[in-house]
Amino acid sequence: MQRYFIHLAYNGIRYHGWQIQPNAVTVQQVLNEKISLLTGENVNLVGCGRTDTGVHARMFFAHFDLENEIKMSPEDFVHRLNGFHLKDIVVYNLWPVPDEYHARFSATSRTYKYYITKIRDPFAADLSWEYSSPLDIIAMQKATQYLFDYTDFTSFSKLHTQTATNDCKIIVANWEESDNQMIFTITADRFLRNMVRAIVGTLVEIGKGKLVPEDMKCIIESKDRGEAGFSVPACGLFLEKIAYPFALEGFELMKV
Repeated sequence: MQRYFIHLAYNGIRYHGWQIQPNAVTVQQVLNEKISLLTGENVNLVGCGRTDTGVHARMFFAHFDLENEIKMSPEDFVHRLNGFHLKDIVVYNLWPVPDEYHARFSATSRTYKYYITKIRDPFAADLSWEYSSPLDIIAMQKATQYLFDYTDFTSFSKLHTQTATNDCKIIVANWEESDNQMIFTITADRFLRNMVRAIVGTLVEIGKGKLVPEDMKCIIESKDRGEAGFSVPACGLFLEKIAYPFALEGFELMKV
């Protein structure tokens, strides 16, 4: 048995997230099919996370196990896999790894970015949320500081999930602003279903003046999803970076 890691990216607008679902097209399903064709074995990829419908991944890792080793070089395998012309999925690299390397459970942190476009931009329509009304970024930035004081983020979790705990350790949370764009960056050891979009929606309510920064503390402590803000649209959310405690040899974006 040989385990392999792959590094990929995808535009999620056409997909119902990463995870296989009945009667819906997902990234995992598409890649399972293509890699199975190349290897001649029934492949079931394990992803580093479970992005929701319409969410994008600029950096994503997955692993799969094979009974037999891949005979072609990693470069040839990647080239042939991308030769299936998946216009919104690209695979950058492939590595044989030890059995204990796990794409999901070995990850030590994940970074998401949420993009808000302040002007009508047809070229960013599927890759950001258009919101042109004024937002007080200073108040929004102040509210993010409360995120570091807590670990239980039930208030920002989708209801009735099967997670054993709603505890997460947030490491980074901040806003950047340019003339036409606002970007929220958040890094944590793990995330709950819908967590980032619910946090951003709550921060937008603060930016609009409907809430004050100090309300963030009360919302978190309530452990009630109904107290938090709305979930912003999925199109603006990107999984940007995954960190592991081990190195993948020669990790870089391979030309495809």
